[in-house]
This record gives sequence, C-alpha cells and structure tokens, in this order.
Amino acid sequence: MALSNNVIGAINFVAMLLSIPIIGAGIWLANQPDNSCVKILQWPVIVLGVLILVVAIAGFIGGFWRIPWLLIAYLVGMLILIILLACLVVFIYMVTIRGSGHLAPSRAYLEYHLEDFSGWLQRRVRSSYKWERIKVCLSSTEMCAQLNQSYTMAIDFFNAHLTPIESGCCKPPTECGYTFVNPSNWISPINNIADPDCIQWNNDQTQLCYNCNSCKAGLLANLKEEWRKADIILLITLIALICVYLIGCCAFRNAKTEDIFRRYKQGYT
Repeated sequence: MALSNNVIGAINFVAMLLSIPIIGAGIWLANQPDNSCVKILQWPVIVLGVLILVVAIAGFIGGFWRIPWLLIAYLVGMLILIILLACLVVFIYMVTIRGSGHLAPSRAYLEYHLEDFSGWLQRRVRSSYKWERIKVCLSSTEMCAQLNQSYTMAIDFFNAHLTPIESGCCKPPTECGYTFVNPSNWISPINNIADPDCIQWNNDQTQLCYNCNSCKAGLLANLKEEWRKADIILLITLIALICVYLIGCCAFRNAKTEDIFRRYKQGYT
C-alpha cells in the first residue's frame, strides 16, 4: 500500500501544478484593461484554480501520510471541481461562439455591431447602470490617447489594425461619414443619421464614442478574444486533470486492494 500511496501523493503533486495555469489565466484576465473594467470571468477562474490547489494539497498529504478519509475527500472534491471546470469551459465557448467584425470600405480595421454577440454578453453591457461604471473605467485608460501619438495621417490610421475596443470606442463608425482630423477628433458631416451611434460621437476626450453601441460591441469583441485564449488554457488543463484524476482513482483502488490482501495474509480476514 505504501507504493500506491506514494503514487497517489505524486499524482496529486501534478494536480497541484495543474492549478497554476488556471490561476494564471484568471490573473492574466484580471490584468487586461477591458476585463478589469467588466469584472465577470477572472474571479470565478481564480477561485476555481485556488480550490483545485487546496484539494490537490489535501490529496498529496493524504497519499504520503496514508490518511484514508483525506484521500476520499480528495476524490470527491476533485470530481466536483473537474465538473465545475468542464461547465466553465463549455459556458465560455457557448457565450463567445457569436460575434465577429465587419469589413469597412477602404479600412484595415473592422467595425463591430452589438447585436452580433450572444444575448448573455449583451446583457452585461446593455444596462445603463452597468455601462456607466464600465464607461468611466474605460475612459480613464490611455488607449484612445495613445492612438493620437501613433497616427497623425488619415491614411496611416485607416490602414491601422486597431483592436476591437479601439475601433468601437475611440472613433465614430465609418458609415457615419465623419472627416478625420486625428484619431480622436473628427469633423461631423451635414447629415449624420446613418446610424444612431453617429449622433453619440463627441470630440470631448472623456466622451468620444463611449456612449455608442459600437463601443459596447468592441468591448465584447475584445472580451471574446481574451476569453477564448483563456478557454484554450482551461480546456488543456481540464483534459490533464481528468487524466490525473483517473490515474489517482486507479492508484487508490490498488492501495485498497493491497491493504485487503495484506490483512488476509496476516490472518485478519
């Protein structure tokens, strides 16, 4: 049984290591400017990673110090956490399956429409109360001001590959027909009713297009890209955790079998 318990301990050490990419994915999301303004996914990911770490430590201790009840608690707890992680992976995939940019004439960047995204994501930004908080957070960043330093000529700006949030929040929609002065300063056309967002644009550097649906769509497009990257990490870690868990179950069963056989040889059964 000692050998099997050592195997269980070693397997749980691997499970402890596998919690690191989960926690790391959550921390990475928390450090992204857009995710830090929305605050939806990062904390569930971090908490789930910490719980996996704690349960793996319990299994590690139970394996090396031969504490059966702790091993059973590990097997039950890790199964629950694996199911939760699988649900999270599927959930992220489902809410990010929709939403992509649209080509604009004579532009290298894409335009984004709010209705293209999943209903769940749309509800995160449609509420005026929620969006006011997000808008204040976004406007406090330097992302739009940095565009003014990077692009002074219209041709350079039109050929730039802007991020979704820069495209949606830092300039008016292309179809509005605004005339470029600099990336965050545009001259309004005589007739700007092509899109409701056209009248929302404001050259005030604290306003810009932060009230536009295109800004909300750009934010969701940014979130989608980042969440998809995190989801790939979570999926790979989930597969590895399942393999580790199955090996741990086999080792635990072998340990119990060895214990029964040892008692039989000693005449206890």
